[in-house]
Amino acid sequence: MENPFLVGDKIYFRGLELDDLDKLVSWINDPEVTLFLTMGRIPLNSIREEEWVRNLYKNQNDIVMGIVLKDGDQLIGDIGLHKIDWVSREGTLGIMIGEKEYQNKGYGTEAVLLMLNYAFEVLNLNRIELTVFEFNKRAIRCYEKGGFTLEGRLREKIYKDGMYRDVLIMSILKDEWKDKKGEG
Repeated sequence: MENPFLVGDKIYFRGLELDDLDKLVSWINDPEVTLFLTMGRIPLNSIREEEWVRNLYKNQNDIVMGIVLKDGDQLIGDIGLHKIDWVSREGTLGIMIGEKEYQNKGYGTEAVLLMLNYAFEVLNLNRIELTVFEFNKRAIRCYEKGGFTLEGRLREKIYKDGMYRDVLIMSILKDEWKDKKGEG
């Protein structure tokens, strides 16, 4: 394992490096990958992505890590807690499995569970929320497996793939996480 930060069964998290730029740029410029992301409307180049990676760890309110397969040390995606409010103890989860051959194989679910454990048990956050397109059924199932519940719907919030789409808001509280783990 290459500089692991958090370790799960099949994956581990590590910091993103400049060596990851080519892979990150290829994911962000792939319409099949960005179909489910709010980004991806304009092409991204390595200069802009390098700037993003260089600035990642300067801000205490965003924590982003690479998702790496334990078997082979291959970077397959990234996951982050964003807009962390250290007073209200909340943050927003974002995840991308950029390597298409590893989508829909359980890696996203394992990554979400690993990140939730980190958020609640290490960072002592109380609430994690996320937004997801209503047509992204695979992600919704993943989040439900993690214990997220539907909080609301933003009607026709985003224009994506030729039409206006609803965005769902989901969240999980620390007490719900503990109940799910059997600690409640």
